[in-house]
Amino acid sequence: MQHPGRHYAAMQKTTQPAPSFERKFTEAIALRRLIVAVYNGSEMLLAPHQLFTRHGDLYVSALNMKKTWRSEDERRLGYFKVEGLSNVALTDETFDPLPVDDASLPREGDKPLFSVLPA
Repeated sequence: MQHPGRHYAAMQKTTQPAPSFERKFTEAIALRRLIVAVYNGSEMLLAPHQLFTRHGDLYVSALNMKKTWRSEDERRLGYFKVEGLSNVALTDETFDPLPVDDASLPREGDKPLFSVLPA
């Protein structure tokens, strides 16, 4: 039953939109938190070190924590096109950045967006 002079507003959801991939990776880099994601069908646990663009596409350089390395000295960053990652989630687990002698980007023309600061 409608009442004259009364207006009813529909309840609106006030949920926040999901954070963008760029924001998730920036937060992970700033707080040194691991990210879990699926890449080429495999679940990865990534320690993101640098976010950059290449030809307008977003990339992250990260250490794959699930990869088995022969030695600690052999560990190195991999480069992942963010668009190729799915089920991206920030974890509560932190990481220590790899010591980096050269903080340059992998290719000429890559544009840095955000990097982890050395300890």
